[in-house]
Amino acid sequence: MSSVLVARIGAWFGRNLPKRETFERIRWLRPVAHLVLLPRLWRFHRRSVPRGVALGILVGVLIPVAQTVFAALLALPARANVPVAALTTFITNPFTTPPIWVGAYWLGSWMLRVDALTESRPLETQMQSEAGGWLLWLTSTAAPALAIGLFVIAVVGASIGYLLASFGWRWWTARKWRTRPTMRSQVSAPRLEA
Repeated sequence: MSSVLVARIGAWFGRNLPKRETFERIRWLRPVAHLVLLPRLWRFHRRSVPRGVALGILVGVLIPVAQTVFAALLALPARANVPVAALTTFITNPFTTPPIWVGAYWLGSWMLRVDALTESRPLETQMQSEAGGWLLWLTSTAAPALAIGLFVIAVVGASIGYLLASFGWRWWTARKWRTRPTMRSQVSAPRLEA
């Protein structure tokens, strides 16, 4: 059962990982395409894959537009795997972005103690009572709370993603070594000829 699941996950990654040709066609990357398309950034190994996962989560949470392009550009100094970084940016999508932003706002307002700064009223009550004051609220308290919350979520998520990718890589490598035929079974015993 687990080998079927691993095969399906591998097939899904094979279909959805961005190809080098995709990045060659991106107009914004043409000035630096020779750097982003370096073969060492497209190889899968134990250091580049976790870096790519961490970079993709960081870019996916912090940058709202052109995430794949930014992940590809930042993969060069980070020496991260470009396809993994680009694919991991899709952790934020139309279904996950609203919960992430709401959680980031709550986390940021808790860290900044925003409710304590308002005039003895909770922030939600103040928002509802002031008609048209939502713009003032957004610029005064919501933006810093959201920014701090997004930063914390991005850093913690990238750290967890890096650790999970590292452990996943080790598990996958150990699994491959366990299923590998031993040398004794491959080499037949020499025959004694009379």
